Amino acid sequence: MSETSTSLISTYLDIALLAARAGGTVLSSYWGKQLAIAQKGRSGDLVTEVDKKSEQEIITVIKRHCPDHGILAEESGINGSQNHQYQWIIDPLDGTTNYAHGYPQAAVSIGLTINGVPSVGVVYNPMKDELWSAAKGLGATLNNQKIRVSTTDHLEDTLLVTGFAYDRRETPDNNYAEFCYLTHLTQGVRRAGSASLDLCELAGGRLDGYWERGLKPWDLLAGVVILKEAGGKITAYDGTEFDIDSGRILATNGIIHLALMEALKNTPHSPAFSFHN
Repeated sequence: MSETSTSLISTYLDIALLAARAGGTVLSSYWGKQLAIAQKGRSGDLVTEVDKKSEQEIITVIKRHCPDHGILAEESGINGSQNHQYQWIIDPLDGTTNYAHGYPQAAVSIGLTINGVPSVGVVYNPMKDELWSAAKGLGATLNNQKIRVSTTDHLEDTLLVTGFAYDRRETPDNNYAEFCYLTHLTQGVRRAGSASLDLCELAGGRLDGYWERGLKPWDLLAGVVILKEAGGKITAYDGTEFDIDSGRILATNGIIHLALMEALKNTPHSPAFSFHN
């Protein structure tokens, strides 16, 4: 990467940090208060006034500094004219259900693609005062300290994380069997409820592997940049190239990637794991 492009991408990272802190201020100000909560469609898919106000603050910051850039945000969708060279992808509150219940695993997530390449990622959990950030070629940090993925090299020694999509009650493709099977093969599997933070904690070495289905680009983009810059590996379930629009991700420290991929492939499925109607 040239000096000029490094300088430019560093500038965009600074803008993302400003925007994340603006959104995080909203999350902090409403934390612990009575919230107006609605469901967006499926049962459990919540939205609050905090999601919307956080998103407004984030977009205001980005538009101030990058008025010609494209924006895709979870709550408001496509915002303004679309610039396919520079595309900001925003989740103003990843982990809304956690936040609404007073469980402090929730974050602002802001990513930027440049010419379609994930290039900047910032994930901010103001409740824990943890600011994760990265830019392509510049490494990844947690609160300005460099981070790297774990060195765990055997599946039986790993701590994994996953999640369950909002349509889990309606489809047999619900991740229950994989969760149970990998719980037996590893030291444990967590379900924390925030995809962006799952990727960040994998990047920081707290976790060793992650897989999930039913995700949206705003759930993933920022965390993907952070994990890659921390040395992690990301693919589709079968090891082919990761497609953010597929909604599926397999992410690891790189060392256990093949083992986790094989375990997912060999997961036994039975009616006991299917709870849909």
